[in-house]
Formats: sequence, structure tokens, C-alpha cells
Amino acid sequence: MSIFGKIRDAIFGGAAHAEQASPSAAEPTPAPSSIPEPAATTAPPVGGTGPAAPSTSGASAPVPSAPTTAGANQTVDVASQLDAAVKRSGQKLDWKHSIVDLMKALGMDASLAERKELAHELGYTGEADGSAAMNTWLHKALLKKLSENGGKVPAELLD
Repeated sequence: MSIFGKIRDAIFGGAAHAEQASPSAAEPTPAPSSIPEPAATTAPPVGGTGPAAPSTSGASAPVPSAPTTAGANQTVDVASQLDAAVKRSGQKLDWKHSIVDLMKALGMDASLAERKELAHELGYTGEADGSAAMNTWLHKALLKKLSENGGKVPAELLD
């Protein structure tokens, strides 16, 4: 797996697990709502209950499944995920300004070799020597790439 893929999975993974829990929790809801639908089909011919039955059956089934589908497409708050990762690490890390600290917060190897590989993946064309220029470019490019892949990154970190 690519270095970027490992970073993306480390950040988006927590949100992906939460989204996987939502569909399974929503699955039992549509099954019981399918039971009232036949009753709703019987209710409209009665006449007086016709308006009440369609609103009940129509609101019950589609409403729970619509948010579940939208939840899978929601963006991940990268800043909150990384803040939580720093807290879990127990270290004083500045992920907002340092690619090394960002990788350490995620429990990754932040060695020069790993950063060189990440630089190659993200299209860095400068000297891959671990310089401040390379690390600054990597940090910005990584946050931009996370943003392009469904991450919500604070605007001040994308400039």
C-alpha cells in the first residue's frame, strides 16, 4: 500500500467504521417498515385512513435510508481526526505545520525514506533530501490530496 494510502486510511478509517455501523443499524428499520406498507395498501381503499396511511408508510421507509446513504458520502474532518490522533499519541506534536509530526501522530514511520516515497507519490520534483523545503511542500501537498479525497481541511492549511 502507498504511503498516502496508509495516511488516508489512518485518518478516514475511524469515520469509515462509523459509517459501516450506520447501514447495519438502518437495515432493521426498513424491514419493519415493509410490514406497514401492505397495511397502507389496504388502508387507502377504506377512504378515511387513506391520507394518514401514505404519509406513515412513505415517511417511515425512505427517511432512515436516505441519511444512511448521505452519511457514506460525507467528508471527514481531517483536523479533528488528527487532533484526536495527537491526543492518543501522548506526544506534543504540531501536525498543522510538520509532516513528520503528522505522520508520528498517526503512528507511522516518519523516516526520510518514508517521506521520500511519499514525495514521489505526490509528484515532488525537487531534491528529495529531507530539507525544510521538501517537508513544507510534502505537508501542503498531503493536505491538498486529503482534501481532494473527501477530507475537510481548514482553509488556512491549504494556502
